[in-house]
Amino acid sequence: MQQLLSSSSSSNPNFTLFSTSPNPNHLSKFTFKIPNLPLHSPPRCSSRDSSSSSTQLLDHDSSNAAVSDDRSRANAAVPETKRALVVRRPAMELPSDGESDDEAASPIDVGLAKFAKKLAIFEPEDGAAGLDPKEKPLKVNLDLALYRAKILTRNYRYAEAQQLLEKCIYYWPEDGRAYVALGKALSKQSKTAEARAVYEKGCQATQGENPYIWQCWAVLEDKMGNTRRARELFDAATVADKKHIAAWHGWGVLELKQGNISKARHLLAKGLKFCGGNEYIYQTLARLEAKASRYEQARYLFRQATKCNPKSCASWLAWAQMEMQQENNRAARQLFEASPKNRFAWHVWGLFEAKMGNVEKGRKLLKIGHALNPRDPVLLQSLALLEYEYSTANLARQLFRRASELDPRHQPVWTAWGWMEWKEGNIATARKLYQKALSINSTSETAARCLQAWGVLEQRIGNLSAARRLFRSSLNINSQSYVTWMTWASLEENQGNSVRAEEIRDLYFQQRTEVVDDASWVMGLLDIIDPALDRIRSVLNLDPASQQSRLDSLRTILEGENGNNIDEESDSNDMESESGFDVDAFCIERLSLDPSKLQVQMEFSPPSPVKRSREKVL
Repeated sequence: MQQLLSSSSSSNPNFTLFSTSPNPNHLSKFTFKIPNLPLHSPPRCSSRDSSSSSTQLLDHDSSNAAVSDDRSRANAAVPETKRALVVRRPAMELPSDGESDDEAASPIDVGLAKFAKKLAIFEPEDGAAGLDPKEKPLKVNLDLALYRAKILTRNYRYAEAQQLLEKCIYYWPEDGRAYVALGKALSKQSKTAEARAVYEKGCQATQGENPYIWQCWAVLEDKMGNTRRARELFDAATVADKKHIAAWHGWGVLELKQGNISKARHLLAKGLKFCGGNEYIYQTLARLEAKASRYEQARYLFRQATKCNPKSCASWLAWAQMEMQQENNRAARQLFEASPKNRFAWHVWGLFEAKMGNVEKGRKLLKIGHALNPRDPVLLQSLALLEYEYSTANLARQLFRRASELDPRHQPVWTAWGWMEWKEGNIATARKLYQKALSINSTSETAARCLQAWGVLEQRIGNLSAARRLFRSSLNINSQSYVTWMTWASLEENQGNSVRAEEIRDLYFQQRTEVVDDASWVMGLLDIIDPALDRIRSVLNLDPASQQSRLDSLRTILEGENGNNIDEESDSNDMESESGFDVDAFCIERLSLDPSKLQVQMEFSPPSPVKRSREKVL
């Protein structure tokens, strides 16, 4: 111990790291060095002596020193690229003039070397955190893998997409996009428990700071009927990021479904306050105004939605549907023509033209939509119903079969097909198709409509007990269906059970959800969406406006960047468009489609089958 605390270069009994030498321009020093050593071998320390009087603290045996020199030379001969992960320890030196590199080992240097033998400074962890930076893929691979997984999911190759996304989570656990994509892929396969586990794991990995994971988890719980849990998750998403517009909008839509109109408006207004103008919030507010018969307010909000995103087809279509309900057919047609063209636009526009009596134009629009979106079963379903009404059942049956092949889990296709077979008198076939629809999902809104249609079938052929059970099952899913309640009451009344029919009607009015809405919120909302209150109050006039003022306001709103104006509605309500929009020219110039050959494309251009071959993605 005395040897450790003494110094061969100083006779001062008190140990100091720095001391003043007789030479005033020279500062004495004691240095200690700890070499880089491999993890798989014990740490070793060595020092070189500058004189024979230096104290030897490591080993007095010359043979052990020779062995140490041999091992040092062997390690030096190994290339740097092949050596194992090393423990790096600092080597502290103070430069001094006129002094050689070979100096006597200081006592503190030797003591620290002994202590370093017993302490491991670095221990790699298991998993991606312990990977060598050279082995971990670059961050750009994450973006490429997420895009690849999106394509695989779109082509229904869920197993490959899941494997790829799990690799992304392994290498980049802190990135929330992989959790969101994997959860959505699992939800599409009805694997709700696995999707919930993925979202929970993602929230833990991101420390609850990713609002997208919270929001997707809330949507999943809402679909499963866990309304209270969904509210908590939407709240967590807004806490994580109060500017996350999807969380505010989703929460507002949830409250709308529950009949909480005032709370929904409050949440949507908060979304506008924190996030600014947003097309989805404006569109939802506009539809609320239209439902409350405040059409001028609705038109203004629809206009705001189209200003926020002119390429958003949903806002244009919702606006057009409102004008259709008000029988402003010319305004609706101009909105269809001005809207961006996607599968929803072609579908709704085609149904509108068919409803107005332009069957050929409606058929053409639906065929254009199918030619541009060959994997969409909804377009084929509507086209099949159109062909059944104005053509033959065999052609409609072929279209239904093709739609069911495109998406076997699309319930409305099976329900509509079953309805057509019932109309054709094929009762057994209709029952099989209804059963197929219910086997996909027996708790959805489509399932409730399917049960109601099946109940009508049984009622018409005299199976009254089966019809009652089907009506009751439909109401267990959707107790707010006026059609189902009244159909059941009509059945009882036709059987002479007037008392039972009146009880059923009373039950409907007792259990229905009363939605009470008022206009008091409008002025508070205007403070958020636009400070120019005078101009907006003139547009959002709460008093009933005259016909001429309504047309003037609508004309002003519809004047867009492309110069489309609304023409005053004539007494004859002429259905011919005066805007100059030519569907055939649009198809040829913008879509490279020949309208005269759409029937040929329908028959001989089926969608290409999905490839099932596996590809290496990482």
